[in-house]
Amino acid sequence: MPMETMTAVRILVELALIGAGSALLAFAWLWGSKRLRAKMEALGNHYLAILLYATRKPGLGVAFLIALFLSAWSLDRGLDLSLQAKLEPVFDFGTVAVMALFLILLVNRLKRLALARLARREGRQAQRVRRVVDIGARALRILVIVVIALICLEQIGINLTNVLAFGGIGGIVVGLAAKDIISNVFGSFIIYLDRPFEVGDWILCESQGLEGTVEKIRWRTTHIRTFDKRLLYVPNTVFIANAVENPSRMTHRRIYETIGVRYEDAGRVAEIVRKVKEMLKTHPEIDPTQTTIVNLNAFAPSSLDFFIYVFTRTTNWIKYHEVKQDVLLKVLEIIEECGAECAFPTSTVLLQGGEAAGGDGGK
Repeated sequence: MPMETMTAVRILVELALIGAGSALLAFAWLWGSKRLRAKMEALGNHYLAILLYATRKPGLGVAFLIALFLSAWSLDRGLDLSLQAKLEPVFDFGTVAVMALFLILLVNRLKRLALARLARREGRQAQRVRRVVDIGARALRILVIVVIALICLEQIGINLTNVLAFGGIGGIVVGLAAKDIISNVFGSFIIYLDRPFEVGDWILCESQGLEGTVEKIRWRTTHIRTFDKRLLYVPNTVFIANAVENPSRMTHRRIYETIGVRYEDAGRVAEIVRKVKEMLKTHPEIDPTQTTIVNLNAFAPSSLDFFIYVFTRTTNWIKYHEVKQDVLLKVLEIIEECGAECAFPTSTVLLQGGEAAGGDGGK
């Protein structure tokens, strides 16, 4: 058998063995890492399980690089093609890609574990920690991508010093073009630091005509669901430059109403005011520790007006209106019990000859 034929057969056999061995190694790694990860999770060793998860897919990349390196070695040995030297950039890029994939998977899995543990907690503090975890994971992913990109640029022969110098000039141009984006990102940090609102809060920005429930707070925008179920994407700079009201953090809701009785019931006003005040002080849904006022307030054109000024215990919008309705109905009952009536606008028309028509003294 000629020498060239023997060499070709040997190379084919070596390549077949390398391919089969690499495939077997990859299969063994996938199977073994999955079984070991499941066992670690069953034992409660979540961090080792996360490490195994993060290395599972990169392990396939390592197996591929090993197969590629051995194949190039086999071909170089038999044919002297200098493939190992030619493929060196591929090995370098492959190693960097495997490292990047490992770090990104590790960060994502750690974030998932942290959020899963925080999901058991309730309250604003837990929401703030969840937001910190989310922002931290994003920042780490961006850092990994930037570092990997710089390493790749250096591998292909680009001088990083020149890139950074160009970045100083280009950064000014990009900064001017991306001014609004940077302002919105800065706004997201201000929202996090000042915490004027959080996810789930009902907020109101009257100067911008914004009102609704906060669904998400992103780097650039905040997502607000209006009460007619529309979704608004609001740039974060809006909340830095304008006043924001957060009704979700109110401690009480106020009832402030004016009721008018007829002028002919003037003698009963003091009794009505006294009984209404007693009713409010004993009402189970009115907080007696807050300001409670019931007083005659004005001589209106067609009525004697008194007002009630109290605070409910509840801040729930629906229950508040139920309490308010109950209070107003009880006020009407007190007015009727005292033999008085609520007034309504009236007018008196004097006919020729001095006879009056229309109106009945404010009734």
